[in-house]
Amino acid sequence: MNLTRNPALIDQLAASYALGTLRGGARRRFEELARTHASVRAAALIWQGRMVSVTELQAQQAPSPAVWKRIENLVQADKQARAMQAARQAPVAAGSVAGWWASLGLWRGASAAGAMAAVVAVVTGLNFNTQLNGQVRELNARLAATPEIRYVAVLADDKAAPAVLVTYDPKHSQLQLKHVGQFHPGPDKSLQLWALPQAGGPKSLGVLGEGTVIRLPAPSGEVNNVPALALSLERLGGVPAGSGPSGPVLFKGALLQTAL
Repeated sequence: MNLTRNPALIDQLAASYALGTLRGGARRRFEELARTHASVRAAALIWQGRMVSVTELQAQQAPSPAVWKRIENLVQADKQARAMQAARQAPVAAGSVAGWWASLGLWRGASAAGAMAAVVAVVTGLNFNTQLNGQVRELNARLAATPEIRYVAVLADDKAAPAVLVTYDPKHSQLQLKHVGQFHPGPDKSLQLWALPQAGGPKSLGVLGEGTVIRLPAPSGEVNNVPALALSLERLGGVPAGSGPSGPVLFKGALLQTAL
């Protein structure tokens, strides 16, 4: 079976790889496949990025004193319930009229303890639901702002060494480029991104700025149905609009549509 022709399966394997559930021989085979196929490498990088973003959704917080107090109340109520159960099972002395069974104070105390446990349980549930609903709303807001990755490309050199991971988000009309190699253009040079359409010459998609992650605006019409992308080394600031690359093309790669 040729896995590279099954994007949905590759996406599932990449997710399992990022989660750590892909193990043993299957994990080694996936890593070997990723070394030789750009689409598999791209899927693995995307899922690793997703896992990192998920861990950042919720900041670590220490439980509030109120939480510990509710836990203490539940523990005390449980102890009182166990004591009452033990008292019911203990033998009653003959002729004892004022024993455990006839102790009105005990039953009142037990009823109060049970009522308190019920109140604590209800309050705990309400507080938990309130906190959970707040976290769900925050998560939904963050997910709404999360990019929708429709296209991906791994731009590599002539030795197939990956240099830049490119993703396209049509929801925000934005290209994101992330350096995964060690190449630096130098102080007087710039990297310029080009779309390589099926017909016609290369079309500039923008000049890369400083930083590990660069975002470039791009309408869907400039990205849809483009088979490949390339990066050329140009003079500082890139070449003027309407002209093609003037410097060497250092990195290129196929632009692949992700599985939806």
